[in-house]
Amino acid sequence: MPRRLIEDLERRIASVKPDLDLLEERFSSVVVGQDDFRIGLTTALLCSGHVLIEGVPGLAKTLAARTLARCVETSFSRLQFTPDLLPTDLTGTMVFQPETSTFIARKGPVFAQFILADEINRAPAKVQSALLEAMQERQVTFGGETHRLPEPFFVMATQNPIEQEGTYPLPEAQVDRFLLKLKIDYPTAEEEMEILRRVGGGSMPSISAVMTPERVLELQRLSSEVVVEDAVMNYMVRLVSATRNPRQSGLKDLEDLISVGASPRGTLALLAASRARALIYGQPFVTPSLVKEVGHDVLRHRIIRSFEAEAEEVGVEEIIDRILDRIPVK
Repeated sequence: MPRRLIEDLERRIASVKPDLDLLEERFSSVVVGQDDFRIGLTTALLCSGHVLIEGVPGLAKTLAARTLARCVETSFSRLQFTPDLLPTDLTGTMVFQPETSTFIARKGPVFAQFILADEINRAPAKVQSALLEAMQERQVTFGGETHRLPEPFFVMATQNPIEQEGTYPLPEAQVDRFLLKLKIDYPTAEEEMEILRRVGGGSMPSISAVMTPERVLELQRLSSEVVVEDAVMNYMVRLVSATRNPRQSGLKDLEDLISVGASPRGTLALLAASRARALIYGQPFVTPSLVKEVGHDVLRHRIIRSFEAEAEEVGVEEIIDRILDRIPVK
């Protein structure tokens, strides 16, 4: 890329860095700790992607999603998924008007810019699948009409671990629609003390918007312009290929541990997430270290373990660790 274009990109990235820093400052003032989780949410937003958040109840998954929505001046809907939910409860339906003897479209809560799909895996597969068209096509069809969704459109879905009572595993087709899968763990003792001080002392700050929807769209466009050299793209391709053909990638010991690897959508997600992470850090280039940094979030829901891996208790995180450690950066 010509030096002039690089300098222009650096200037534009520097001009938006204060906005991203302020977003992080407001976000962290409410969500204590969980640095990787917070930056993962921001990364997905800048990619115009969607994020699946997994963790046991009580870890502030809903609070984090709601806080990010409040930091951006957008419309917001919280969808509580339950076993008796119907697809039309999300998308909307046609309502008959007796006065005019006509049907009008009554849009559902999915017609918001930020969507919190809370405990998505507590609803049956039919309801879970109702989000597919919205997430992928940015549109909803009912009553024979197609309705465009607003921009930006960002879905943050939370789920409890599938081993818990009353949960339904998400269909693979829907899981793959999420750009990132973020895992949230218990806070440290110090972080939990800070939570007690804030909540118990009534010192939780009020959140005001620091960014407009137009600014978010501008940041998303800028993220797609971050430079990625062919060598770095080749590294991404080799990482994803290792999930499909471990033996050909020199990882023979993983061959019997992976049933299904990541699709090309996973490679595209690596590219988009790496660019967004570079923008957050104020960098005009994607480096291999950034690819590794987003690797777990991009790949953990796109790799299906084999029976042997489950029997040997080898987790997806360990498989990804081995791939990231042993695929060389050329």
